[in-house]
Amino acid sequence: MESGGLSTQTFLLAFLLLGLHASLAHSQATRVGFYSTTCPRAESIVRSTVLSHFQSDRTVAPGLLRMHFHDCFVQGCDASVLINGPTAEKTAGPNLSLRGFEVIDDAKTQLEAACPGVVSCADILALAARDSVVLTSGPTWQVPTGRRDGRISLASDAANLPSFTDSIDVQKQKFAAKGLNTQDLVILVGGHTIGTSACQFFRYRLYNFTTTGNGADPTIDPAFLPQLRALCPQNGDGSKRVGLDASSQNRFDTSFFTNLRGGRGVLESDQKLWTDASTKTFVQRFSGLSFGIEFGKSMVKMSNIGVKSGADSEIRKLCSAIN
Repeated sequence: MESGGLSTQTFLLAFLLLGLHASLAHSQATRVGFYSTTCPRAESIVRSTVLSHFQSDRTVAPGLLRMHFHDCFVQGCDASVLINGPTAEKTAGPNLSLRGFEVIDDAKTQLEAACPGVVSCADILALAARDSVVLTSGPTWQVPTGRRDGRISLASDAANLPSFTDSIDVQKQKFAAKGLNTQDLVILVGGHTIGTSACQFFRYRLYNFTTTGNGADPTIDPAFLPQLRALCPQNGDGSKRVGLDASSQNRFDTSFFTNLRGGRGVLESDQKLWTDASTKTFVQRFSGLSFGIEFGKSMVKMSNIGVKSGADSEIRKLCSAIN
């Protein structure tokens, strides 16, 4: 009886361990070098494609970085933001100004020619975001790959994307919901060291923010205010774009954080990182030294949000359409 019982226990233990191994294998869907045998040139094809587009239009770099962020915060990092359709994610307000779709489509076309049905659009976007940072003199990092593409893309799901008017508490809640902590929040917002914003997203800070003083947001450096007002007149073109990092919008560096310390943050949500005690410490830290290594770590963390690997996913033939 004892011998039989032990055999049964051993069998059950082996069964449970097998199940645990399968569960871990499913949850750890990405790894560095995922395409090393199935499509060895995958990363180099994406890199050369991003470079080619960057050489003719440098705005694709911040565009691709932002697109990856917007993708991961809705339905996870599954390339759902790339899908076309009247009610798809890309039609949501926060996504209307996304740029770089043509870069992803170009890379996908080349990858389908080299390795049909192998490389996901979600992985192309994750790799392209990294390559964009490198091209703007930023850090590099190893991107785990193995994501699959999602089949759902709804504009309504994009309603909870971080917003330029969010308080720090709301920003922290939105990031925490994705498994990202306060340091990740500050570091990833630091990606605003490259790129621009349209006047319509911050002009309200320049004129009618208060009923006293000069009407501007009092957290704006008084010496910086005339520059912003000149770039964005009260009744001017709301679509005109202004650098988020006033001193070096095309170079990935720490000046974005230095600007926040001096009241030169363009977006209200960015400037609040300096006025809130819980985030101020990180702004102080990263304005004094390179945050490149930490940026890479936070990007890897973000790029693993909601990774799809099962029956709810696919490898799209076209990034803009479900198979």
